[in-house]
Order: sequence, then structure tokens, then C-alpha cells
Amino acid sequence: GRPEGDPLWLGSLKSNLAHTQAAAGVGGVIKAVQAIRHGVLPKSLHSETRSPHVDWSAGAVELLTEAREWPVRERPRRVGVSSFGLSGTNAHVIVEQAPVVEEPEGVVSAGVPVVPVVVSGRGVGALRGQAARLLARVEAGGAGLSLVDVGFSSVVSRAVLEHRAVIAASDRDELVRGLAALAGGETEPSSVVSGVSGPVGGVAFAFTGQGAQRLGMGQELYRSFPVFAEAFDAVVEELDAGLGCSLREVVWGGDAGVLNGTLFAQAGLFAVETALFRLVESWGVRADFLLGHSVGEIVAAHVAGVLSLRDA
Repeated sequence: GRPEGDPLWLGSLKSNLAHTQAAAGVGGVIKAVQAIRHGVLPKSLHSETRSPHVDWSAGAVELLTEAREWPVRERPRRVGVSSFGLSGTNAHVIVEQAPVVEEPEGVVSAGVPVVPVVVSGRGVGALRGQAARLLARVEAGGAGLSLVDVGFSSVVSRAVLEHRAVIAASDRDELVRGLAALAGGETEPSSVVSGVSGPVGGVAFAFTGQGAQRLGMGQELYRSFPVFAEAFDAVVEELDAGLGCSLREVVWGGDAGVLNGTLFAQAGLFAVETALFRLVESWGVRADFLLGHSVGEIVAAHVAGVLSLRDA
């Protein structure tokens, strides 16, 4: 049923890598994904002579004796991968090209306003040496280096030792300045926090009361993290019904006098603190103790499960 001039192209992983045995299936999938990604149908080696035992005229199947460009069409690219194991187990999977997703501008930083980069070592000298090595890597990476990737890798790909420093960087330049100061043992900028870890104890969350409110609080977190935004929206929806106006417009508005009034200060802090807890919770952080001051006590009771959101 294929149109004229559009055959089903047949290739072989075995021709490229020889006997892969148990890895035949996954190797075929890797080859298929790479072919889709690069838009190239790779050549199968040693396939110039077709088998005389196959009636090639009966269907629209052709051998990939040469690499071919895979044109962009109205339909996604697809590859069928067949694996015939020595055990007699046969498997078949169809791999389809993923939909194209238009990434928003600034995706290199993933919308995160500040990225923590962790450096650690056995001693002060080791800590400075590690900072110097990371600094050289960051400088060699140029302007296109992903700050989020550096922060992620600093936590998951290296041991976290007792002498530690965290650089809170909003861009590459700030990371370079922090690493340079740390490596040189200079007076640390405000973006760098360092120290020596102590025995691991319990984790306590303290929720503040009135007086901590400020215009725009939570706005960057709302734009950056869907978990925060969802929790904040849920609280605001409940509070707006009782306030008779938009809490969001007050908290993210321009009149500090209105926000500093008890009604909006406490309502705003409840919304931000609840959403902040949900965000930290989504990262796997668990509290052993919850405490609060003033409206913070209500937040603590709610996130502990004592009060439902509506009751709180």
C-alpha cells in the first residue's frame, strides 16, 4: 500500500556492529532514534548483493545499500526494529518521532532565576582546588554553558564532602565571580555560603508571621515552578472568595501600604508559605518538626494535615 517511489527501507544493525546478541534489540532502538534525530537512513554494510531467495518485486521493500537523507514530511518519521535472539525470542517495536515542542526563550536557564552550585572537599585546600577546576570548566564552556546543568551535576555527579560551599548564581558571570573568590580564598561575595557540615539531625520548618511580607513575594517562584504556582492558585482561590477582591493583585501590586495591613499581610503570607512548602516538599525534603509564629502557625497546622486548606 505504499506510494510509488516511497519504499520501505530495510537496514541491519548487525551489518554495522556484527553480532550483538542480547544487545540486538536495544542497539536497534538506539540506531533508530539516531536515524530519526539526524534525518539520515544509515547505510547497511555488505548489502550490495540482494538475496536471490526473496521476491523483491512483490512488495515495496528496498535495501539501504547507501545512506539516504530522510526528508521532512507531513507525517512523523517511524522505524520498525526487529530483534531475533539466539534463544528464539523475537521482539518488534515501532519507534516514532516525538512531536516538535517549541521551547520558550531562555530555556538554557529553564526559567529558574537563581541556581545553586555546590562545591565540596575533604579540607579547605581541596575545596578551593575543586572550585578552581570547576571555574576552568565553566570558562572553557563559553556563554552557551547551561547554568542549570552545572548546578544539577554539582549535586548528583559528585560526592558531597564535609567542607562545602554553595554559590547562588543568577547567570554565568556571577558563577565565575563566586568560583574565583572561592578558589582564591578571597573575601567571599554575598552569593557564596561556605562552612563545614556537622552531624545530621532532624529537619524543622519555621513559618514566619506578619512583618515578613513584601511586594512581589513569590512572583519569580510562580513563573519558574508549576508546583508552586498550582499551590499558590489553590490558596488564592479560597481566600479571594472571603476577601471579595484579588489577593494576587495586592501581593504583586505596587501599594505596600495596602499589603502591610493585617488582612492582606497575613493572607498573602499564608498563600506564599503554603506554596513554598509544597515546592520544597516536591523536591523530596521532609520535615521532622513544623512550627510557626502568628499566621505561620496556621500554615504549619495546614501542611501537617491538622487543618484542611478551606479550614485553614
